[in-house]
Amino acid sequence: MNATPNTSPPAAELVEQSAVELRRLIGSKEISPVELLEACIARIERVNPFVNAVTATCFERARAEAKGAESAVMRGDPLGLLHGLPLGVKDLEPTQGLLTTWGSAIYRDHVPAEDIELVARLRRAGAIVTGKTNVPEMGAGANSRNEVWGATGNPFNPNLNAGGSSGGSAAALACDMLPVCTGSDTGGSLRIPAAKCGVVGFRPSPGIVPSVRKPLGWTPISVVGPMGRTVEDACLQLAASAGMHAGDPLSHPLDPLSFLKPAPVDLANLRVAWTEDLGTCAVDDRIRATFRRKIEAMRHLFRRCDKVAFDMGEAHRCFDVLRAEAFVAGMQAAYERDPNSLGPHSRANYEMGAQMSLLDSAWAQAEQTRLLKRFQATFADYDLVLSPTTPVSPFPWTQPYADTINGEKQANYYRWLALTYVVTLTTHPAISLPCGVDHAGMPFGLQVVGGFRMDHQVLGAAHAMEAAFSRDAQLRRPRPDLAALRAAEPALTSIVTTPPVFDRGLVETAAISAV
Repeated sequence: MNATPNTSPPAAELVEQSAVELRRLIGSKEISPVELLEACIARIERVNPFVNAVTATCFERARAEAKGAESAVMRGDPLGLLHGLPLGVKDLEPTQGLLTTWGSAIYRDHVPAEDIELVARLRRAGAIVTGKTNVPEMGAGANSRNEVWGATGNPFNPNLNAGGSSGGSAAALACDMLPVCTGSDTGGSLRIPAAKCGVVGFRPSPGIVPSVRKPLGWTPISVVGPMGRTVEDACLQLAASAGMHAGDPLSHPLDPLSFLKPAPVDLANLRVAWTEDLGTCAVDDRIRATFRRKIEAMRHLFRRCDKVAFDMGEAHRCFDVLRAEAFVAGMQAAYERDPNSLGPHSRANYEMGAQMSLLDSAWAQAEQTRLLKRFQATFADYDLVLSPTTPVSPFPWTQPYADTINGEKQANYYRWLALTYVVTLTTHPAISLPCGVDHAGMPFGLQVVGGFRMDHQVLGAAHAMEAAFSRDAQLRRPRPDLAALRAAEPALTSIVTTPPVFDRGLVETAAISAV
């Protein structure tokens, strides 16, 4: 298919191209979707055993679809935004004919009959579903490990965790296994793994991308959004997935293509506020010091860059209630059938919510409204708020969560996610941008929060910052040394009790899952 014989990049280089560039190469007939898919499969087969990011796969179906995509290019057919790009789907999103487990033993044999709306939109845009990416059970927590598939290791050190709940997607992107991967975010599930793996994770305003699987359709705390190796890659996926759908009552009419190109932003005109902890979050002293160094290295880029104090009220209790409500709505049937079928985190969330009252719910809704008003006041004087994305450096995946920060015992298994979930409560758009490394040499994520419904401006600013950061060794995106990867100790699949069973006529598994 190449326009000129032998001009396509070698496979090792091909998979490292951005999604935007790969789509351009396909459209100009410089590479074939078949060639790209085979390069991605080769990278998955070589690297995935070290990080366990990709779980169930459908390589043969993807090969057939890639041949169809190649034929469409050669015929001169109109091509979608993602035409021919291999896609990894977070294992919380149902996929037709491909195992969807939600990381739960309850669903280890579940093969959906149809795609959820997000996946359907991406496929209509030309993406080729190639495999699923790993999650914590039911998406609970920020360490992507479960009893079905095992744990996902960090591409920079597989003994450490990759974050969650979109940890498999973030690791797959960081390892250049797939150019497009999906994510979702309640308390930080897009932003945290992006920060820990050195990629981009964007939490859009509620309703930008319809989330049709959330049981509480009117809640703004759970959203679907894009991940990517660059801001432009995230924008490409966003343009292919945004837009109204009746399955999400918060969705609204908009122009999806308005997200395709980041809005031009002159950083020199921006007034930037920064905070180490949003006034209420536990943050490791070494992360605070790293963050201050990053601020010093970038402050010259902006018109103003000021440290600002925040009053986030009772954000922790507020999030406890709203999050627990969602778990009760989503897990009541499973819990009532057999409480022991749920993992400890999922069960704890359900039981916390089941003990709450209407008074708790009403208070939390009102407190979230008060919090939004206080937070929004900051944007009268500033365009962006910067903070660390996570309060600690990646820790061993064998440790379920960060239970202690600076000697302070955390109240529960997700309290250490406060830097992101406090922002969730405001409903403001937020992106985690790769920003060099931390004190331990692991990726450092910068959380960039914009004004109310200012998604285009956040993406534009992040794109400009990404370009500026690329010229500074302290700030540029780190890349893992895949040639130096070694097997995790213990093995990333060691927590799996029974290998999943399903119809191999419909799906396959990645080699790492054969335990």
